Amino acid sequence: MGKGDNFLTAIDVGSAKTCVVVAEIGDSGLRYRASATQESRGSRKGMIVDLEKAIASIQKAVEEAENEVGVPIGHAVTGIAGAHIRGVNSRGGISLGSRAREITREDVRQAVERARAIALPEDRQILHLLPQSYVLDEQDGIHDPLGMMGSRLEVRVHVATASASASQNIISALNRAGVHVDDTIFEALAAAECVLRSDERELGICLADIGAGSTDIVVIHEGVVVHTGVVPVGGDHFTNDVAVGLRTPLADAEKIKKAFGCAIVTRIPEPNEIEVPAVGDRPSRLMPQRLLGEVLEPRAREMFELIRDHLRQAGVMELCGAGMVLAGGGAKLPSLLEVAEDVLRRPARMGYAAPISRMPETLADPEYATVIGMLMYAHRARLARGTQVPTFGSKLKSLFAKKGS
Repeated sequence: MGKGDNFLTAIDVGSAKTCVVVAEIGDSGLRYRASATQESRGSRKGMIVDLEKAIASIQKAVEEAENEVGVPIGHAVTGIAGAHIRGVNSRGGISLGSRAREITREDVRQAVERARAIALPEDRQILHLLPQSYVLDEQDGIHDPLGMMGSRLEVRVHVATASASASQNIISALNRAGVHVDDTIFEALAAAECVLRSDERELGICLADIGAGSTDIVVIHEGVVVHTGVVPVGGDHFTNDVAVGLRTPLADAEKIKKAFGCAIVTRIPEPNEIEVPAVGDRPSRLMPQRLLGEVLEPRAREMFELIRDHLRQAGVMELCGAGMVLAGGGAKLPSLLEVAEDVLRRPARMGYAAPISRMPETLADPEYATVIGMLMYAHRARLARGTQVPTFGSKLKSLFAKKGS
């Protein structure tokens, strides 16, 4: 960013909205500085379908955030989502010689590179390479082999892949909007960064990020990612069902869903009525609110049945001992948690973003879990790489440390 590298910006180019959040990196972590949200145009089901419209949406959101923070936004991290995401577990290893020796960082890197060497179709790229555990001379379950002794090192990794063209289109849209993309993050992984608790990560948890066009999934067990995937149903499918079922325009269907929707029909009092705008110039009608529930409940059940079948097929359903956490704007439909628990036979809760310093309460909403998670993920990755630029305060600390040594 313009004034230096002590800012982080996350941009979520979703199918429904484009969101920008800016944070400042301080000695004690991230501090909120600005945010902006604009309606997305040119995006559908997590993919760019009209580049010029997408660029315009990004530019509007970025300019609004720039006006609030007071410095230009030149760099950002962004999210990748949609039905093109695939995850696979891989394993690779290296021989260290006939005699045991100490494991170096280069040995670990080479073992990970071997695990990375999987055959991918031409239009696919690796989005994340996530080590799960190491095996040293048949001793399994090692989390960090650095400095240990052995003669053969193997590593298990989870590889999240994405369509290269879909990813590049998002990067191109941001570049043409004047923003350089520093990193791309699978959106469910970003949401998991800021909503999951440590005990859930250990016991086993499935996070479902319900966006407008799809539901992105990540399963974490014993603290590591064991599965990533996508179910091609999201909030827009619910809205389309309402538009068709109640014979009302899409824009009105979205408003009705948000204001009066419920995923379980019997939770709606029988006498309740809602005003439903008609298509064309016909007058609005009063309809039983339960009719809306009768449209939404089957779609909610179908979505969680698809998630259940997806998890079973991947062989990770039994690893979700702590159940499921729902994030994303689509997660806010009343009674959706009950449907999730009924279909999956697991506990479920709403995923609220862990706040960063000075963050407005409105951003703790599940709708913003992904973009806040992107900031946290990028900050953690930056610290891990050791590239954080020292702030004035930390420079003073290092100065005093040198004087005292």
